[in-house]
Amino acid sequence: MTHRSVHAPAKRTTPSKGVERRPGRGRNPSAPAPIVWLPRALLIAAGVGLVLTLALAVSQESHAILSAPGGLFDAIGRVSGLVGAYLMLIMVILVARVPWIERSVGQDRLVRWHRTLGGWPIVLIAVHIVTVTLGYAKVTHSGPVAQFLTFIFHYPDILAAAVGFALLVAAGVTSYRAVRRQLKYETWWVVHLYIYLGLTLAFAHQITTGIMFRGHLLNRLVWTALWLAGALVVVGSRLVAPALRNARLQIRVESVVQVSPNVYAITLKGRGVGRLAVSGGQFFQWRFMAPGLWWHSHPYSLSAMPRPPYLRITVKALGDQSAQVARLARGTRVIVEGPYGVFTRHALVSDQATLIGAGVGITPLRALVEDLPKNVKVAAIVRASTKADVVHGDEVAALVKSRNGIFHEIIGSRRHARLSAIELRQLIPNIAEGDVYVCGPDGFATEIVRASTMLGIPAERIHVEDFSF
Repeated sequence: MTHRSVHAPAKRTTPSKGVERRPGRGRNPSAPAPIVWLPRALLIAAGVGLVLTLALAVSQESHAILSAPGGLFDAIGRVSGLVGAYLMLIMVILVARVPWIERSVGQDRLVRWHRTLGGWPIVLIAVHIVTVTLGYAKVTHSGPVAQFLTFIFHYPDILAAAVGFALLVAAGVTSYRAVRRQLKYETWWVVHLYIYLGLTLAFAHQITTGIMFRGHLLNRLVWTALWLAGALVVVGSRLVAPALRNARLQIRVESVVQVSPNVYAITLKGRGVGRLAVSGGQFFQWRFMAPGLWWHSHPYSLSAMPRPPYLRITVKALGDQSAQVARLARGTRVIVEGPYGVFTRHALVSDQATLIGAGVGITPLRALVEDLPKNVKVAAIVRASTKADVVHGDEVAALVKSRNGIFHEIIGSRRHARLSAIELRQLIPNIAEGDVYVCGPDGFATEIVRASTMLGIPAERIHVEDFSF
C-alpha cells in the first residue's frame, strides 16, 4: 500500500485538459435547493391515494354479495387487483425522473422506495388472478383451469391483461439483486421498458370487467383520470421535456481522452450549456446517437463543473455501451436528461466536508469539491488499486490544495488498503465533526458508511452516491 498526502497553503488551481476555462457565459446557475418537506408530502399523498383506492375497491361490496357462492373469493380478488394496480402506478411514478421530485428526494431514495414496494404489486395481482378464478369457478361449477381458459378466450381484454402481467413478472424477476447482478445494464433496461407496455395492456380490463366501474361513471372517470395523469407525468418527464431541452442544447461530442486504464474523459459541447442549472455531484442520463448506442441511455455524473460551452463526463469501459463510448467520433450527437441527484452541496449539514471516493467514483467528487461553498473546510481521500487507476486524482488534489484542505491518495487492494474507522480518524482527525460524502463500488461505500457510523457521524451527515442499477 502507498499513501500520498497533501497539506498545503492555498494555491491557484490549474484546470486540467478538457475542462480548461474557455470563452463562454461564465459559471452556470446552481441547481435549485431541494424542497425539504417534499418527501414526507409525497408519502402522505401516496397513503391517501391508497386509502381512496381501498374505498373504491370495497364500495360495491354487500353482505349478499359476500355470502353468494364464490363471493368472498371475488371480494378478495377485487381488492387485491385494484390495490396492486395502484401500487404499480406508484412504482412507475417513483422512477419517472420528474426533475423537481428527483431534486428534492434523490434518485437513491426513490429507487429504495421503488424496491421496497418491489414484488408486492405483482403478488397482489397474482392473488387477484387466483381468487377471481376460484370465485367464478364456484359460480359456474367448473374447475379453476377451465374457468381461467374461459377468461382468457371469452372475456374482453383479459388476454391482453394476462400478457401484461407476464411482462410485469419478467421485470420483477430481473429486479431481484441476485438476478440483477448477472445482467448487463442494457438487458435490465430493455426488460424494464416492458413495464409500460404491461400496464397499458392491463388497464382496459379493469374498466370493462370491474363491478366497481360497470355502471358507475364517476368511478370510471376518477380511475381513468388517475392513470391518465400517471401516463402524462411519464411522457412529459421522459419524452417531452428532454426533447425540448435537447433541441435547444444541441450537445455533441468534442473529444474522448483516456485518463486511466479503461477510463475515458468525454468532453461535450453545446450551445445552451451556460443556462443549465446544475450542481457538482449531479448526473445526467446520456444517450449517444451512434450505432448500437442510440436506443438506450446510461447515468454518468459530471466529472467537472460546466465550462460553457463545454461539459465533461468520465466513463469506465465496463458494459457494452461504456466500452463503445470510448470510440465515439467527434461531432456525435448526444441526448441528455437531467440533471438529477441530491449528492450535492445542498446536502451539507455542517461547514466541513470529507469526500471519499474509489475508482470511477472519484469523478462526481471532483465536480463536488469544485462547487462546495468557499467557507466549507474540505478534505478528500481517494483510493485505487494502482496509481494509474486514480481517476482525476491530480485534479482533485489541486482543487483541495487551492482550498487549503487535506488530500490523501491511498494505493493498494481493498485487503491491504483498508479504510476502517481507525484509519479514517488517523487520516482526518476531525472527520466526525463534519459531513462525509462517499462514492464508489457497493462494497467500498458500505465499508465507509459503516466506519463513519462507528465514528459517531449521524446518518444525516453521511451522503452516498450509489452506482448500482
